[in-house]
Formats: sequence, C-alpha cells, structure tokens
Amino acid sequence: MRSLMSFRAKRELLSQISPRYREASDSQKRTILDQFVAATGYVRKYAIRLLNRPVAPAGPIRRPRAPVYGEEVQHALAVAWAAANSICAKRLVPFLPELVQSLERHGHLNLTQEVRSQLLSLSAATADRILQKIRRGDRPRGLSATKAGKLLKHQVPVRTFAEWDHGMPGFLEGDLVCHCGPTVYGSFVCSLVLTDVASGWVECVPISHRSKRNVILALEAALSQLPFPVLGIDTDNGSEFLNHDMIMFCEERHITFTRGRAYKKNDQCFVEQKNGSVVRQLVGYDRYEGNAALRQIAELYKAVRLYVNMFQPSMKLRTKSRDGARVTRSYDDAQTPLHRILAFGCLAADVRRELESLRDSLDPVRLLRQVQVLQDALWRHAISAPTTHEGAAEPPMAAATRFDPGRCTSSPDESPLTGETLMEPPPQEQASANRERKYLKQRGVRKPHTWRTRPDPFEAVTEELVSWFLEGPDQTGNDLLLRLQRAYPGRYPDHLLRTLQRRVQAWRASTVVRFHAPGAGLPPGSDNPSRLEGEMNGETP
Repeated sequence: MRSLMSFRAKRELLSQISPRYREASDSQKRTILDQFVAATGYVRKYAIRLLNRPVAPAGPIRRPRAPVYGEEVQHALAVAWAAANSICAKRLVPFLPELVQSLERHGHLNLTQEVRSQLLSLSAATADRILQKIRRGDRPRGLSATKAGKLLKHQVPVRTFAEWDHGMPGFLEGDLVCHCGPTVYGSFVCSLVLTDVASGWVECVPISHRSKRNVILALEAALSQLPFPVLGIDTDNGSEFLNHDMIMFCEERHITFTRGRAYKKNDQCFVEQKNGSVVRQLVGYDRYEGNAALRQIAELYKAVRLYVNMFQPSMKLRTKSRDGARVTRSYDDAQTPLHRILAFGCLAADVRRELESLRDSLDPVRLLRQVQVLQDALWRHAISAPTTHEGAAEPPMAAATRFDPGRCTSSPDESPLTGETLMEPPPQEQASANRERKYLKQRGVRKPHTWRTRPDPFEAVTEELVSWFLEGPDQTGNDLLLRLQRAYPGRYPDHLLRTLQRRVQAWRASTVVRFHAPGAGLPPGSDNPSRLEGEMNGETP
C-alpha cells in the first residue's frame, strides 16, 4: 500500500523513531519496524537500513531554477554543434570562440554581444544538457583483416604506447581500415590512415586492395601532403607493413620504423581512435570493391582532410596517475590539429601562411555539406555481398563526384550564402537519421523471423492451446502452462514458460477485442475458432 505521507513528514518520523529503535530489544524493534513500514510504505529492508544509521538533517527542497540561457543561445549552440559534425561538448566548448567567429564571418550566425558572451561562457556540462534532446548514437563494429607478418619481427623494434614522449610533430602511427562489409572474403578497398602523435593531424589514402606495394604507394602520397617532415612511423604487425620493401622505404628516407606488440591495440591507440572517429564515422561499415568506389573514397578524403584537421578539435592526455584502482587523467584544452602544429612552430614561413589563409577562407558549414554530398555519392557504390564469380567483368566506371574546394569558400564581394539556406540546428528526428547515416548505410526494413531452428515443443497441443486461449483471452502464458502440466503431467517443464509467453503475445495481437456496443464483445467472425486459429498461424482467409 502506498503511503500518503510527504517526504519531509517521513524524515521527521524517522528522526523521532530511529534513536528509540536502536536502543530497543529485538521484540520491540519488530513492533517499531512494523509500525514504521505501515506508516511510510517503505520496503522492510530499506526501512531497517534507515533506522540503523544516523539520520541526516533534512535540507531545504530545491526547486528548479529559471533557465539562464535563452532560446537564442541554445539555437546558436545547436548551429555550432551541427557545423562541428556533432562532436562532444568537451571538444566543442574550447573551440567555440574560433568556430563562432567563422560562422559569423560566413553569415550562418548573427549574434548580439549579450548572446555571444553567454554562448562563449558555457561550460561543457551545460552544453551537454542543452544538446541532450537532439543527441542520438549507436555504433556498430567493423572486422579486422590483419594477418601477422612473422618473418621480419626481429628487424623492426617494438614501441609501446607509453614510449610516445616526443614533443614535436613528425612521429606517425599507421593502420589499415578494411571496407569489407560483413565478410573479409575476396578483394575490397582499404584505407591507409596516418595520425601524427603530437598534433593529431590525420591523412587518409584509399587503396584498391591490401598489399605491400599499394601500402607503399599510398604512404608516398600521404607523406607528400603532410605540412611537416616525417621522422618516424609506427604500425601493427600486419604483413602489409612488416616486409623488406617497407624497411627499405623507411631507410632511404631516414624514417624510424617501429611496430607495436601483437594483440595490444593500445600500442596504436592514436591511430585506432582516428579509425573510429574519422574513417568509420564518415565512410561507414559497408563493402566497397573496384576502381569506381576507390575514386569516390579518394574524393571524400580530400574534403575530410581539410575538415578534420582544421575544424575538428580534440583533447590530448597530459598526465595519468593511479591510486589503487582509481585512475585520474588530466587533458589539455581541445584544439584542432592545425592549432597544435602552428603552436609547435615547426613549419616554414610560407607553409604557415598558406595554411592560415586556407583555414580563414574555408566555410566549415559548406565544407561539411560537401562531405555529406560525397558521402551520398560513395554509398551508391556500396554492395551487400562480395563478388564470387572469378573473371567477372567490372561494370562501366561512372564518373566520380568531385570535391570542389571553390564551393567551400565565400567571396568577399558577394553576400554570404547567396541563394543558399542558412545553417540550422538539426531537429530531433533528423539527428537520429544523421547519426545512422554516419555510422551505417541505411538498409531496408528487416524481414520478420518466420523460420524455426528447433522443434516446436507445443506442436502436438497447439489446437488445444488455441481453444483454451479463445475461452479466455485474458489468460497469461503461466496460466496456460499450468493447465498443460495438469493435463499432461511430466511432458511440459517450467523452462518452456518463456516460449509459451511469446506464443500468447502473438495470439493476443491477432485477436484484438473491440467493444462496439454493450453485449458485443468480439468483432464479426471472431466466434469461429478455426478462422482465428488460421489467422494466428499466419494463414489469410
């Protein structure tokens, strides 16, 4: 029975009874406990715990305060969050001053001084609460196709995650991400991902299939795009990395080549993180084969390279301490990879000016829209199953949708976003679709599971169970199982209850009772048990 006492009244009663309860004898405690449970409605064990411990004084009841940040601030935060590709608030808030300035420069935001000051004063926790309504997320997982290269392990030294203590850019971690879909059978497109440990700069290059020659060609292309010299490369133990060609490639360019420990993903923690947040988020988990898909992924990575390195802030771990089982981590403020490289001061003057000019000219909203257009073009190449026929002719190569950097900038002579819609925060329904779009290509509706993998335990008594159910549709699965056990002793044990409950649930869904008038209990035709039995078995009349 639920008590009508208020919470404050219950605490006042507890403060009066608790001292007397702790000093009473066992028989008196039983009587006091019965009276306390009857008055408050508490569960008996919970009431015992309350009476046995000191009673804390009742504090004031705090009412919800009025909102501090109005609709204009919330709208501006949602626009900035959408322009930053829905990153977490701890990465977004330190990046807000530069991002808001860029959005205002390109015409996506027009804020008053008061709204701007409130927006830039937001904490990460407050921003998370404001954005909570439009957040969604469910991340699938990909498959690993790494095959260990064992012959050259003794020639490549091991480097663990704890040994990355270099204070300047140039030391990279590399990995291959396979776009194989649900199976690693056959040939499929892969992505070579390189991440700078010090700055977080990311370079992605697609290759047509996994081989040492393709990896070296992709590595040459990636190193030519990096704005800083490469000093070292660390990879896993896959045979596409541990080979003589790779060792010679690094020796000729005076690059330190190291590897992580086998089956220790944390040794490549920097690139593994980018595999999920960049490649899997933007390319997805579908299967891609052939040159057409390869060219389209290459066009997508051209836009991703600019967006991630210039407009996607990230946090880096500064210190980590352990006290028993408690681990305390300290992170720096979220910064973009370009910010960190510029802060190191390792770039040539002309390269620095070129990168700063490129960053100021790019509109993050238009760049993100280019990424989404290229995503849609890429997903047209996704296939559901690998090609099994050897020597099958490849379909004619369609022209790839190109990345146009000119559409990601706004001319100072024109009004911002001429002929385009302004950036708006995504509604709650669209946020869910966008999240699904990022992580997995949208599939068709899942087919119902109509087949059986085990014999039906109720096959012999199905008609009898249906007739019993029609006698009283309010019966539960437990009622029907008890009736079966009485009618057939020893044949239907208790572990079949869940199976029968699912059966009853399906029957109940197919025999909805509609009350048209007093005395009319069942719809027309429901008085025919054979008809209902056929409908419940999936037969159409």
